[in-house]
This record gives sequence, C-alpha cells and structure tokens, in this order.
Amino acid sequence: MERTATADTQASATPSGASLADEASPLLDAMPRQREVAETAGDLRLRAVSVSASTPAVPRESRLLAALRRLHPWRLLPTPTGTPFTFGYAMLLVVTSLVAQYADPTLVSELHKASSTDVTHLVRDPFVVLVASALWIVGGVLSPYAFLFLLVLTALERRIGGVRAAGVFLTGHILATLATEGTVGLAVLAGHLPDSSLHRLDYGISFGVAASTGALAGLLRPWLGLPLLALFGWTLLSDLIAFTDPMTSWGHLISLTIGVSTWPLIRRWQRAARVAGTARVEAARVEVARV
Repeated sequence: MERTATADTQASATPSGASLADEASPLLDAMPRQREVAETAGDLRLRAVSVSASTPAVPRESRLLAALRRLHPWRLLPTPTGTPFTFGYAMLLVVTSLVAQYADPTLVSELHKASSTDVTHLVRDPFVVLVASALWIVGGVLSPYAFLFLLVLTALERRIGGVRAAGVFLTGHILATLATEGTVGLAVLAGHLPDSSLHRLDYGISFGVAASTGALAGLLRPWLGLPLLALFGWTLLSDLIAFTDPMTSWGHLISLTIGVSTWPLIRRWQRAARVAGTARVEAARVEVARV
C-alpha cells in the first residue's frame, strides 16, 4: 500500500506534458503495475522466509524417538497380556534358575537327575520327565538359549497365539528328545554304547527353542527370516563338527528341522490370526458407532 500511494503522489506532481505522454504510451502505463506485482511477489517471498525461519526445526533426537516408537521395541519382550504363555513360562524358568544357583548342590543334582529325559526315565515315566526336563535352563538365565527363548517365543506367540506357540515348542522338545534318546537306546542294544548311556543326563529348553526358531524364520520377511535361519543353522553345524556333545548337537538340528517343517501350518495360523484380529477391530468399531 505504501508503494502504491507514493506512485500516485509522484504522478500528480508530474507536469501535464508528461501526463499526456504517459497516456499516449501504454508501456509507461503498465510499468507501475508491473513493478507493483513484482514487489508484491517479493514481499510474499520475504514473508514465507520469515515464517519458515520462525518455525523451530525438529531436533534429531525427537525424530529418533519417533522412529523407535514406530518400531515398538518393547514388543520384543513378553508381557502378561500380550504374550501370556511366554511371560508365564519365563517367570517359571527364572524361579528354577534361582533354585539351581542358590539351593544346596546336592538337592539341585537330585532334581536334575529326576528331570532327566534319559532312556531309563523315558521308559519308566515318559510324560513326567518330558515336562520336568523343560523346566530347567542349562547355564541359567544368562545362557544364550535363555535370551533366544525370550525373543523367539515372544515373536512367535505374537504371530500365532500362545497355545499354538506352546505346541510348536513342545513338539520340537518332545520329538527331538525321543529321536536322540531312542537312538541311544538302540545303540546300547546293538552293543555300540555302554549301559551307562541309558542314564545319560539330559534336560533343558534348547530343543524347544531351536524348533521355535525354525518356525519363526518362516513367518518373518525373507530378508530377516532367511539370515536368521542360516546363522542359527551354521551355529548348530559348528557344534556338531566340534563333536563335544554329538547327541545334543543332532537333537538341535532335528528340532530346527521340525520347526521348519511346520511352515505351511503356522502360516495358515498366522493368516487366521490376522483375520480374527481384523474382525475384532471391526466389531469394536461397530460397537463404538452404536454408542
């Protein structure tokens, strides 16, 4: 507005001859209007720059926190409501690990022997020892299999549900145990192993964790599931090549294979869980709309 008023004032102070010349020349008439448009555009650009300069920039820390919130890192660990099977089982394993660490060594040794899935116990009372052997962690809560248990079982249960995740875990634990100990029993009958092998101490959750890892690899995206399967399989093969405990190493490979063999079934379970979840969300929306 100030620029327009100044132009008008200057036009009134111009001699009459100049006014006639201006009227005769359309170019001179257009010049003030062109300058006004250009100045207005420049003013808008200055305002845009001032507004953008006054707007505070988002700090990098806030963006990082926002990215972490989108990833939901807390979903990697079990919760009582989200993953009740994994959470309850983990609490039970913490208790037995504390018992193994702080109780009398003689008592702990007797508990381990009573929970061992050796051939003698499997023949005498298979159900009890198959369940009891899965209540202990070899190496305690700081064992690598303890961390794998938390991460793998949590991810698996979130995708297919607690009952099905427990089924995969127990299937790997039971079948791999029967395969390895059955082989030991046959080797003793054939005379390739001594009779003391029938009382071989065998307990822990590693077979179930290996089966769950193999199953989870089939539910993840290929860029994550295949490297997980390859890395874990190579670790098990390295243990077998080292030949420190060949029966246990074979049991881990067998249980991993069992987990991989469940891919068609657990993928159907995952699709069914997604459909059920979508149905629950839609039902909740309908209820809210009715209210």
